[in-house]
Amino acid sequence: MVAFDSKTYSKRLLHLISWSHWFTFFNIIAAIGLSSFYIFSEGGPETFLGQFYLITTWFSHMGFLTFMTFVLILFPITLIFPHTRFIRATASVVFTLQLLILLLDAYIYNSLGYHLNASSSAQIVDLISTQIQHNSRMFWFVSIVLTLFILAFELILSNYAWKHLRDLQKVVFAKFVVIGLVCSFFFSHLLHIWADANLEYDILRQDTVLPLSYPSTAKTLLTKYGMFDREAYIERTTSPLAFTNAIPQYPLLNEACVSQTPIQKSVFMVVNDVSLTDKQIKQFKQRNTQNQLTLEHHIDNALHKNAWFNLFYSLPSIYQEGLEEQKAIPLLFQLLDRNKLASSYTMIHDKINKELVSESQGFEHLFSQQTTLDNISSLVFADKLNSLPVGLHLFYFADSNTYQFELFMDALLLAQKTKQTKDIIWITSVGNKTKATSLSIKPSLLILPESKSKTVSHLTSHMDIQPTLIQEWLNCDINETTYSNGKNVLRLSKDRIIANTMEDGMMVFSKDKSVFIDQNGNFQSYSRQLAAPIMVNSDFPLMIDGVNFIKQFSKQAEKLNNK
Repeated sequence: MVAFDSKTYSKRLLHLISWSHWFTFFNIIAAIGLSSFYIFSEGGPETFLGQFYLITTWFSHMGFLTFMTFVLILFPITLIFPHTRFIRATASVVFTLQLLILLLDAYIYNSLGYHLNASSSAQIVDLISTQIQHNSRMFWFVSIVLTLFILAFELILSNYAWKHLRDLQKVVFAKFVVIGLVCSFFFSHLLHIWADANLEYDILRQDTVLPLSYPSTAKTLLTKYGMFDREAYIERTTSPLAFTNAIPQYPLLNEACVSQTPIQKSVFMVVNDVSLTDKQIKQFKQRNTQNQLTLEHHIDNALHKNAWFNLFYSLPSIYQEGLEEQKAIPLLFQLLDRNKLASSYTMIHDKINKELVSESQGFEHLFSQQTTLDNISSLVFADKLNSLPVGLHLFYFADSNTYQFELFMDALLLAQKTKQTKDIIWITSVGNKTKATSLSIKPSLLILPESKSKTVSHLTSHMDIQPTLIQEWLNCDINETTYSNGKNVLRLSKDRIIANTMEDGMMVFSKDKSVFIDQNGNFQSYSRQLAAPIMVNSDFPLMIDGVNFIKQFSKQAEKLNNK
């Protein structure tokens, strides 16, 4: 060591660089071995080309990422400060961190479906926090043991490569391994270009498997997650989103949740055809004397008939056709029947508009009584409103003129002041005519007499209304995941992703942005300042979160069937 330290700068530098090449080579082998977690978590390719692509891209991609760690971090440090002990220690720490990040990324990929990224940092942090809360001792024990094990492994490799450097320089097989990795790199990229041009799904579906790799189009990823028919992969640019597997059976109510005491309060759903304004919400809050929840990040992104489905079934629109074929009854209405509560549907419009009527048809049968009016003259009396039987009463104002809607709200809120048992009132709008309005926030108000008045800043949607009413009104604590994708708005404690489908794509909402992904893989967002759609960069983790939200109900049904 003394003789070595007395060498010239250039000789010492060349010796360190030669050592670092071999140290990096061993870490490439280690990274390829650890990355097998990604490979085994996915279904294997079915064709020879798919299998050949898997092997070549696996080896070359992990080799490239590890080598770039050397080029971008270790090599510059070696040039600046070529001291043996410092470089060897630094290299061991750097590659220990790389392998630990690789293991963390593999865990996140298996849990969430995407790799480490900034746009989904909230979901990633929440996943790790949940693990710590669930079993903190085991989490920290495993983390510390893995860190010490990998660090010891790196120190052993470092020492071995340093002591046997001259022998390693005489080894011939390493050259062939490096040549094979370089050839694999080029072959895998050329094969991917061919697959992209010919829509070879067996190759393209592997785009998301390895870290720092995402698909060239959203269509491939949607097909991988069962949102497109794989057999119609080429023709699907004009076909609607649909599950490749059968829609699960909607649950039937068991003997649970029969109220032991009579339900005394009713629920009034007052739904407008036009999105409510902040001014209207403020006006209703001033005239209301009960506790209320202001839903300031409420969304409704579907067209009229789909929006009614979202509201009544608390599920994304992709389930609609399948549940209609099953003739499924929403759990809320099953509970109404079980508790012998009334239900009424009243549509109000100035002129008979067959288009509006047809758009909401198909769901009126859920109510025991249906009425169509051209004005509210018979409804604006307190005695009339307060004499309605206990149950669910929906009033739909299917007209762009908001005068009757506001007048009715005034009458309903005034009638509540004279009523001893205060009712639950849900005030919102339903449906959209354009994608621009679909991507916008819809102010809504939920009056819950027994709750505390507050503003709900978390993202909410029509899918949350049924679970909220079942738990807060009917006192039924059925697990909402068994029948819906929604949550009780009173129990929201963290931000989440909400998604829905339309015939030509999928909409995904986070608290900060709303994105539409069409079937050509284009990502489109909505600018509130410009009040118009804008093009945005592809955010595949956000899309995967959206797909996972949409498939919640089907996954839960599969779990229950497998028990």
